[in-house]
Amino acid sequence: MIYVICNEKGGAGKSSIAQSLAVYLKLDHNTDALLIDADPQRTSAEWAGERSESDLPPILCIELTGNITKQLQTLKEQYKSIVVDCGGADSKAMRSALTVADVALLPFRAKRRDLKVAPAMAEIIEMAQAINSKLQTYSVITQAPTLPSQNYRVLGAKTLLSSLELNPLKHTTRNLNAWDDADESGQSVLEWEYDKKAGDDARNVFNELLEEIKNG
Repeated sequence: MIYVICNEKGGAGKSSIAQSLAVYLKLDHNTDALLIDADPQRTSAEWAGERSESDLPPILCIELTGNITKQLQTLKEQYKSIVVDCGGADSKAMRSALTVADVALLPFRAKRRDLKVAPAMAEIIEMAQAINSKLQTYSVITQAPTLPSQNYRVLGAKTLLSSLELNPLKHTTRNLNAWDDADESGQSVLEWEYDKKAGDDARNVFNELLEEIKNG
């Protein structure tokens, strides 16, 4: 199963989602997922480097750029699960990964500047699905406001994403410091002991994602 975490707008937490998904698959499903960093900023590669120097369960991470179609096809024969962390740009790596992926997960913040790229991402997904008919696409609201009075922003974002057939998940991740704090030590929020809320958010999102994939 190849999961591609992508969005041409940066700042929505793609790397954190990709890293946490790889850890989730290992901890909750006993699957050694290969994490691929296809982002020139090398966020996931650096995170994996920090992690390798700790006593945490290792997450294998490699870096790929450009047209990565053939490499992914080869790696899929070796790994049960592959998580691709794409950069915040409309890149060749993102487009090529989508042509062989099983699942695309698009993180969006419930902010106007993030949602402005949603129509463009919907077009990219549509083009990928013309080549790759098995591609299942979902989106997730990340860094959601914690104040109940701001819930209208999340609801509005989900309505837009639904209209573009980007299938927003019901669960979201909240704007909590644990995401940054865990990342700095090579952990995921699923392992961060100082604030369980962010880990609960991540696990709820991934549980829902896998259930949606299963139901197809």
